[in-house]
Formats: sequence, structure tokens, C-alpha cells
Amino acid sequence: MTTIENVLEALRQVEEPEFKHHLVKLNLVRNIRIFADKVTLELMLFNEDSPHRDQLIQEVEKVLKDIGVPKVEITVSILSEKERDALSARIRAEHQQKVRAKRAEGRTPLQAEQASSLTAQDSNTLFIAVASGKGGVGKSTVAVNLAVALAREGKRVGVIDADIYGFSVPDMMGIEERPAVVDKTIYPVERFGVKVISMGFFVEENAPVIWRGPMLGKMLRNFFQEVEWGKLDYVILDLPPGTGDVALDVHQMLPQSKELLVTTPHATAAFVAARAGAMALHTEHEILGVVENMAYYQCSDCGKRDYVFGEGGGEKLAEELQTDLLAQIPLGAPNNGDPSSPDFSPSVYDADTSVGKLYKELAQKVIERTSPVQSS
Repeated sequence: MTTIENVLEALRQVEEPEFKHHLVKLNLVRNIRIFADKVTLELMLFNEDSPHRDQLIQEVEKVLKDIGVPKVEITVSILSEKERDALSARIRAEHQQKVRAKRAEGRTPLQAEQASSLTAQDSNTLFIAVASGKGGVGKSTVAVNLAVALAREGKRVGVIDADIYGFSVPDMMGIEERPAVVDKTIYPVERFGVKVISMGFFVEENAPVIWRGPMLGKMLRNFFQEVEWGKLDYVILDLPPGTGDVALDVHQMLPQSKELLVTTPHATAAFVAARAGAMALHTEHEILGVVENMAYYQCSDCGKRDYVFGEGGGEKLAEELQTDLLAQIPLGAPNNGDPSSPDFSPSVYDADTSVGKLYKELAQKVIERTSPVQSS
């Protein structure tokens, strides 16, 4: 009697020629159904013009008939772009893991861990914490668009969504897939040239995170030490608002981190943001500057600016913290077209838009202010 286990075991003999792994491992055989006189299944290909189409069909038919299946009916389907990208990333991750394992031979477990850690002593990665005094000022929007703008400038960039209670980065960037996990090593998701890790990847159905400080700190350490980031020039940390446990943990874990403060023009928002800036100064973290978000609303027809949240908050905050106002971002949202498009994201501005150009200027200022560190 033919069983699913028999069929899967037989299909493990069929190798996908390009990726050099069997069809079951790659999840390229789906919807297997067993009848008295036949087996039907769906064979997934990478594209319509796959040169291996006929070869794979013949091999699948052969191995199943070899175990006594009288008739095999195969439906051919094509993987979606997201499925292809995810599978390619997974295979690359496995290959990199094997390479690293060989390189790690002869080293102690501690040496191997330190060598792969983002916070290792020999790491040249620069951390930039994006902070705010209160929620609702667009801190995550600034963090995401700064990261993408830095990547567009040719930098290798990662984002850690450290706002563990209010994680939003995956949704803002239009990320739907989850990180690959190989031998307990996590591989970040890449989008718009930026590598991303977030608590949102590890929480089901947007469930609330009910954790205390020590557990949050442990999760952050996992993000730094157990994620395979590769070589990065910048890591943007999207901090939770205020000066709570997570922000304090980040300051303690990353004494070399620099800080970018986000506020709105409103006097109260700037006043509260000053506390986050004071915390950075108290822990001897350099403040790169201030970003004033929702600085004004600009009419799309006449170009007139309305300062709906007031004026001067960003300048006042920068003056109080003895730093510079680096950017004033207007109130608005990107128009990124069809939400079903693979390039859609709710919050990332295209490079050629007016706001995209403002983020480009912000990225260039950040690079200019950190270039001595980067070149050392």
C-alpha cells in the first residue's frame, strides 16, 4: 500500500539541479494525494522557462513507479517571487553556515561566538539609536527611511526593531516573510537593501508582549549575538519611546552607540524628547542631531506650508542639547501604488520623491558626521 511517507521518501531521491537539494527539502512538491490507482501531486518550478522541467517530471514519475505507483499525475506550478526569494535566501544561509563552520574549526565555542557577534571587539559596525521622548512622533518612520536612504548611498545597513512592545518595522517596510533559522542561527530578512530583525517576527497574530525588563534585555542580546548579520556599516536601532528598561539596556550594551532624536515641532513633544537626550548625554552617548518630523503640511496644489503642530520645537531641542537640527520632514505618507505589488511598503518613501530626497540629505549628513569613525 502506498503511503505519504513512501512517496516522500521516494521524492527525496530527486535533486533540483540548480540548488543541489532534493525536492522535499526545498518544498517543491505539494498537494500530494493518494488514490487506489494513482498518485497526484503539484510540482513547483522557479519559472515558466525552467530548463529542468521535463527532467524533473520524468524523474518524479520514475521514482514513484519504482515504489509501485501505477499512475502519476503531475500538475506544474510556478513559485511566486517572494517564495523564490525566500528559498534562495534559505539556501544561501545554509551555504554560509557551512562555510562559517569550517572557518570556526579549531576555535573554542567562545571564540566562535565572539567572531560572529555584531558587538564583537573587532566589529567596525556603527550603531545609531533613533529615540524620542514620547510615542506618536514618527520615530519608526524616521528610523526606517534613514536606514533605506543609507543603503541607497551604498552602505551596508541593518535595522533592529528594539521597540519590543510597539514593534512596527516589518509592517512599515512591507515585510511578510520570516527570518530563516539554520542550526539555531537567525538570518535577518532583507528588504530595500536593509537587513531587518524585529520582535514582530517572533510573535504570532500580533499578540501583546507581556514581559519584564530582564526578559527584554535577553531578547535584545539575542538580536545582537545570535543573528547572522554579516558585515555592516550601520545598524539603526528603533528604540521604544521614553527612557525605560529597553532604552537603558541599549545604552548599557552599546556604549559606543550614537543617538538621533526625533520630535515634532510641538513644544511639549520637544520638552519630553529632551529627557531622552539627557539620558544619552548622561550615559556618554554622542547625539548626532535632531530630526523634526511632521514639521509642516505642504499643499500638493499650491505648495503653501501650514505648520499644523506649531514651529520651533526641533530647533529648541537641538539648541538645548547643543547639537544640530538635521532635517525637517513634512507631514504626509508615501504614495507607493498598488498594495499587492511586491515593491509596496506603507512607510518607505521612493528615492525620487521630495521626502525621499530629504531622507537622502539626512543620510548624507549622518555619513559625514560618522565618517571619521567609519574610516578608522
